Amino acid sequence: MMKQTSLALLASLSIGLLLAGCASVQSEAPIDEATSARVTSATPTQPVTTPAPVVTPTRPDRPETPGTTAAVTQPVVETRPLPTTALTPSTAAATTPAAAANITTPGAHKDPASPLAQRVIYFEFDSAVIDPRFQPVIDVHATYLKANPGFKVILQGHADERGSREYNLALGQRRAESVRQALSLLGVPDGQMEAVSFGEEKPAVQGSNEEAWRMNRRTEIHYVGE
Repeated sequence: MMKQTSLALLASLSIGLLLAGCASVQSEAPIDEATSARVTSATPTQPVTTPAPVVTPTRPDRPETPGTTAAVTQPVVETRPLPTTALTPSTAAATTPAAAANITTPGAHKDPASPLAQRVIYFEFDSAVIDPRFQPVIDVHATYLKANPGFKVILQGHADERGSREYNLALGQRRAESVRQALSLLGVPDGQMEAVSFGEEKPAVQGSNEEAWRMNRRTEIHYVGE
């Protein structure tokens, strides 16, 4: 009797364990598609962001072609030649081939249309330095004197009225000597030139203003015998 009872208990226990195992297998069954869809739709997703294209601004007055580099425009610097006059009536002697041939003819210095008619070199205040703008005047006279050794010039230096008489005489002499040295460097013999000073004694223009002073700071080229 005891043995039958034990067998019955073991059978009952086995059936209970079998039922529990079946229940466990059912709970682990996969979720159906409807349930999966509901779960998927409930899961939040990250939005996909497309980067905005980079737009390079262009100037309306300078359209640029993509893929090319705009050329950098350098500023245009305007240059002007040095004027041949420095607020003075004297101009640099402009010689054409025909005029260059005529300036060696004896007596050409008397022709008012000749470049040799330019006879005055002007100076800055308190200076005996020859302005390069007057170098052509010196050049044509040097050419003429070398071609005509029988002619001689007197170089007269002048100053404006400012300063003492003695100082202006010395300044006029320095200005005359500057022209003499310039002619000598171009090959004119010293025997054809003489440098003298009149200081402020012979002004070209009367007056006590800048215009008159500018006209009086000068060296004049005079041919002997004129």
